[in-house]
Amino acid sequence: MLSIVSTPIGNLGDITLRALETLKKCDGIVCEDTRVAGHLLQLLSLPKKQLISLHGYSGSGKVDHILRSLEAGQHLCLVSDAGTPCISDPGYALVSKVREANLPLEVIPGPSAFLAALSASGLPIHTFSYLGFLPIKKGRQTLLKSLISEEKTIVFYESPHRILKTLSEFAHILADQPTRRIVIARELTKLHEEIIATTIGELEEMAKKLTVKGEFVLVLEGNS
Repeated sequence: MLSIVSTPIGNLGDITLRALETLKKCDGIVCEDTRVAGHLLQLLSLPKKQLISLHGYSGSGKVDHILRSLEAGQHLCLVSDAGTPCISDPGYALVSKVREANLPLEVIPGPSAFLAALSASGLPIHTFSYLGFLPIKKGRQTLLKSLISEEKTIVFYESPHRILKTLSEFAHILADQPTRRIVIARELTKLHEEIIATTIGELEEMAKKLTVKGEFVLVLEGNS
């Protein structure tokens, strides 16, 4: 059995009872970073487990090894560093192979940073586009320019290293839409959580006061 387990994105109080029980009884945990997963178990007062790393640089042999363990009857949990597995992380490759092998699988839902940002944005989210992380180079400008006419609300992640560049690009590319709203969510559920609602016209001035620390989620209003 493979259990896809969502873990807190910051506040440990967001762990679900079902997630706790599943992490407690499983045989091992497949994770992006064994140090992060081990620290989480310690913080949650859970017993130590076999930790199996699976990240973007893992070869197909690692997935095959995990599949053999599942076929042998082991109960493994799949977690990401934070939030819901398989969203902008390599866990989807394992889930895809588990489904191909027709092995048992269950999902324990829970926190997700982009869903939390959408909920707090106040923007229309009856339909939206999730972009993950924007391309760093190839295809970046094409994607940004496509947002000019995008009618759906758009949500994506950004790192503290690129947040100011991204906001500046938005301010210039969408300059003809100064009243279009944008919400910047930083450090969601953590001690220094910050959710800023502004407009494209005010974006550059606001960016001068932005605390450039932590992980960011941006929610951009569609072009109505």
